[in-house]
Amino acid sequence: MTTYDRTTTYDTTTYDATTGRDSAELAALDGLIAHTTAQGIPVLHAPRPGEITAGLFFRVGRADETLPTSGITHLVEHLALHRLGLSDLHYNGATANAYTLFHVTGSEEEVVAYLNAVCAALRDLPLDRLETEKEILRTEAAGRGAGPGTSMPLWRYGAQGYGLSSYDELGTLRLTADEVGQWAETRFTRDNAVLWITSDHVPDGLDLTLPAGRRVPAPAPSSALPVTPAYIRGEDGHVVLTSVLRRTTAAAVFADVLGRALYQDLRQEGGYSYTADADYSPRDADFATLTAYADALPRKQAAVVGGFVDTLARLRAGRIEQAELDAVRGKMLKMYDTPDLGAALLPTYALSLLLGHRLLSPEQHKAELNAVTVADLREVAREVWGGALLQVPTREAEWAGFTPAPQYSSTPVVGTRHPSLEDDDVTLVIGEQGVSLLLPGGPVTVRFDSCAAMTARPDGARELTGLDGFRVAIEPTLFRGVTAQRIAAVDAAVPAELVVPLPARDPERIPRPRERQSAARTAGNTNGGKAARRWPLGLIGMVVLDVVFVVAMLFAAFGTHDTEHPAWYYLARAIVPGAMLAYYTHRSYRRAQDARG
Repeated sequence: MTTYDRTTTYDTTTYDATTGRDSAELAALDGLIAHTTAQGIPVLHAPRPGEITAGLFFRVGRADETLPTSGITHLVEHLALHRLGLSDLHYNGATANAYTLFHVTGSEEEVVAYLNAVCAALRDLPLDRLETEKEILRTEAAGRGAGPGTSMPLWRYGAQGYGLSSYDELGTLRLTADEVGQWAETRFTRDNAVLWITSDHVPDGLDLTLPAGRRVPAPAPSSALPVTPAYIRGEDGHVVLTSVLRRTTAAAVFADVLGRALYQDLRQEGGYSYTADADYSPRDADFATLTAYADALPRKQAAVVGGFVDTLARLRAGRIEQAELDAVRGKMLKMYDTPDLGAALLPTYALSLLLGHRLLSPEQHKAELNAVTVADLREVAREVWGGALLQVPTREAEWAGFTPAPQYSSTPVVGTRHPSLEDDDVTLVIGEQGVSLLLPGGPVTVRFDSCAAMTARPDGARELTGLDGFRVAIEPTLFRGVTAQRIAAVDAAVPAELVVPLPARDPERIPRPRERQSAARTAGNTNGGKAARRWPLGLIGMVVLDVVFVVAMLFAAFGTHDTEHPAWYYLARAIVPGAMLAYYTHRSYRRAQDARG
């Protein structure tokens, strides 16, 4: 036991208590990275010349939240950094799906001051700033914009867990100071943290005092995809594929091979895309997310989708050149030629320790890299395909073996029907078990017992989101019979902790029924149906008259023996009435066709 000052005690024995990890596994890093504890927090450190960089990880992120509390981790991060104010010090915070990181670069004294300030703020958040920070987060979200793959987590996981990254941070509209304070006390604890520092020693003066807690495992993933590989329709100009696969060295190598293959096939050879690449990022202790992307001009979108699928098919079939594997392996092995390797690997090792992923020494990782074969990559390619979700700008992808992701719920609820005031083909159903929107293609249902959140406006508007990601919007002004009593019944059925109040709208922004497009179509079809029944009878009569006239004309021309007038005389006299009869027959036919169409 070594004491550096009166406030901070460092245990130089191998850290093992909060993760249950074998000492031997951490000991594999000996000689590269030193490991100790500071006031119960595991600390990894390794030297690097120049300024010190430090990162304090916490095992809490967006995937730990619920839809009504989404943004609570981000709020804690902002509040913890508020007292630092304006500074020339390079520091920031980041909230990801499975972790939150506070990082800083500066002198030893500056790093110590930053880490001490963050922990002090976490012990006593400036909750008087809560409403201001909420507004800042909403402003930040408004300016962030949506990327081409923003909706992919929603379709894969639904409105929970890892799917919440597709949603707005609704918690910024309803979270209370007590909720935010409780979240900090239970998630930002010494037992749920890992610290890394690019130094050959743990700096003096650190005060990392935090409440005791427990290491919270990453949340178990949910699923909103009954079948994979599946596809969804996305924005023009973007093709995106995601898949979840086991965290292995071969999987990391495959992601790089896929990125190179897409670049070669779609940009260098096809000339279809400017950007074509793939990324591999850890999701939790055992699984990672592979994301592949290619852009496309509107006129080349079909070609990009086809080339994208062909590249995947080639890799699944094992048609991978040894040179492709060797190039990627060589690049990854070069990583270990980095000066001050231990310091460079600190964030990776700290995050693996935090998530509970295995720790490999450089020698172990290089051995695994050298053992990867083309056959291993083929198996990873098949794993990627088996769990794939593809977003395409074109209409369909069944031809490539993808199943459409569910667009509708399996069944509607039973309840009171409220016809749309805009479209006769749309009906809202409010029942005891939930709400459904009956659309021409099928029902969209949110059941109260699987509701993720409900937003509520003072004018009576409600929007319910199910855990599976389906949403039903209730606008009382757009459906017949949706009274205040019907809205009250919905409110009573949804637990209060799932309700997110929204501000009042300007009266002009409350929707009003548009012209009944579907009703107009129906009326037109009704009138047209009647006309269609009348006009065929008229057509029959006109055709019969045409036949009689032609026979009579021919008889008059060739069947008479009038020597005073030749045959052409009778033909000439028949031209005008014959033309008029043909014109009216044609007009009758066109009117009948218009009535049907």
